Amino acid sequence: MSDRETDIRAFESPEVQQQAKMMFESDSYWMGRALELAFQAVDADEVPVGAIIVRDHSIIGAASNQRESLKDPTAHAEMIAITQAAAAVEDWRLEQTTLYVTLEPCIMCAGAILQSRIPRVVFGATDPKAGAVASMYQLLEDTRLNHRCLVTSGVMADRCGKVLTDFFASKRAMGKK
Repeated sequence: MSDRETDIRAFESPEVQQQAKMMFESDSYWMGRALELAFQAVDADEVPVGAIIVRDHSIIGAASNQRESLKDPTAHAEMIAITQAAAAVEDWRLEQTTLYVTLEPCIMCAGAILQSRIPRVVFGATDPKAGAVASMYQLLEDTRLNHRCLVTSGVMADRCGKVLTDFFASKRAMGKK
């Protein structure tokens, strides 16, 4: 039996399947928490994106977009959550963390993710116009960079995408940008 066949069979083992199931369930739980923040953003008339950073099964950073309320173009959910998490651990290095975000990060946020050394990013909906993780660019997995992230995409993608679609449909119906 070749090494490749052994590797493939290992992925079929009950232990690996159980670990994968637990990770999926955990990712769905945390994405649900990020989605709650996205719904809060709708109530604040902000683009509905929510982000949380988890370390050791605890949230150390959590935010929704606040560009409109803060009048700050950098006040994306990911940026605010990263700042909170760094303050919580008293270090700019956010090693041993996972970022959960309802929308694929943009270039700015992907840069902050790399700079803060977050090792894993899980996102819900893709962003075909500005996504820097999978859609337009793959910055978090670029081998030319000194840090890369493990990326899991599509977790609760339909729900994450729907809150955005509904938000912008409502804006268009009211004649707002």
